[in-house]
Amino acid sequence: MPDITPFQDGERPILSPTRVGQEFLLGIQDLADLSRVHRHTVRTHPENNQLQATLVNLLRVRSAAMVVNHDPQKAAFFIRNQPIPSFDHKTALQLVGEGRTEDVIGYLASIESGFVG
Repeated sequence: MPDITPFQDGERPILSPTRVGQEFLLGIQDLADLSRVHRHTVRTHPENNQLQATLVNLLRVRSAAMVVNHDPQKAAFFIRNQPIPSFDHKTALQLVGEGRTEDVIGYLASIESGFVG
């Protein structure tokens, strides 16, 4: 199981938008768009429930991708860039933004078990 403590916001029990963003090369505006919040929310209210849910979902997909890829950089590259034919050639990042995290995790689980890929 991948360790997510490097993504913690200091001593607070929340994820750091900056640290998660760095993992996926996402800026403040990218995270705001993905979370459907204002960019100021990302900077001034990182505890926002909608933002935190998006960050958790990104790390959930990263965890599932690491089961397949075993490398955090390859997993992040896959999430950002790999078009997935089963989902109209959208990336995992786009699908997370559409609220389809469970679909992405299911897809990655099917690859890991040998059903897809």
